[in-house]
Amino acid sequence: MSGVVTKFAVTSMLMWMAPVAIMYGFYYQVFPGVSQMSSSAQTLASGFLAVISVNLVIGYYICMAMKETPHQEPQPDHTFLANAKASINQPVSSQMSDDSKGKGKVE
Repeated sequence: MSGVVTKFAVTSMLMWMAPVAIMYGFYYQVFPGVSQMSSSAQTLASGFLAVISVNLVIGYYICMAMKETPHQEPQPDHTFLANAKASINQPVSSQMSDDSKGKGKVE
């Protein structure tokens, strides 16, 4: 269970940090060739790449979740099964007597 929480925490941080790092890199012209772009082109490119980075992180998280193998087979709830079997094995006459009372109906 802690592995799932760790994966979720890491991908959540990446979803926040990747777009901020891209925007920072474009704003302070860390990436090569950014200084030759106009400011509007820098804004559009940084926004587009930030959105793409978030989608890539989400896709990576989905792939990790799909590859994860279950640790155990799902087991039915024993209390639920016992109650279901008991309700099936009840005699039909008790249900009929409840219906015949009319539950306070006046005709």
